[in-house]
Amino acid sequence: MLTGNKISSLVIDTLREQACRKGVVVLFFYCDRQAQKDQSAVNVIGSLLRQIALGAAGVPGEIHSAFEQSRRGAGRRLQLPDMVKLFVKTISPIELAYICIDAVDKLLSRDRSEFLHAVGQILREAPNTRLFITGRPHICGEIEEHLKEGAYRINVVVNQGDDGAQEAGMRTEDVKNDIMKTVSEKAPEK
Repeated sequence: MLTGNKISSLVIDTLREQACRKGVVVLFFYCDRQAQKDQSAVNVIGSLLRQIALGAAGVPGEIHSAFEQSRRGAGRRLQLPDMVKLFVKTISPIELAYICIDAVDKLLSRDRSEFLHAVGQILREAPNTRLFITGRPHICGEIEEHLKEGAYRINVVVNQGDDGAQEAGMRTEDVKNDIMKTVSEKAPEK
């Protein structure tokens, strides 16, 4: 059976395979209803930023400095605007960055709105960034509201019936091909 997580995993795995060259990164986050209270917008952006740091030879100086200053500031954690600025500054020198977010509908409404607003800002300020996001249909309007420019929607309907493993494998491959074709067509040429 093809599930939302499997679709996201297919896209992430395919992007990671294609992103073997230097200067291309694939960042991802799987939202989880069980961990909603820990998945604030600042924590999700922080998780993506941590992935950049882990992929670098060492923690980039800007990230180290910002967190060190935050730690010395009487325990004041970095706020969302600070985290977004740091993220944009860190990701801007990268040739191409893919951000993949699975099941954004599982974030609490307030956190989802803040996160989508922050991602919209990142996309505007770091034009080298591409976004792949999945969520249930009831939040399409909210996603479109925050990500107005340059967004393309692919509707994937998962058949919950048991049509046999071979047919499920064919559907998986068809969905993967449709998604990757659309992502490739909409990505600017280098």
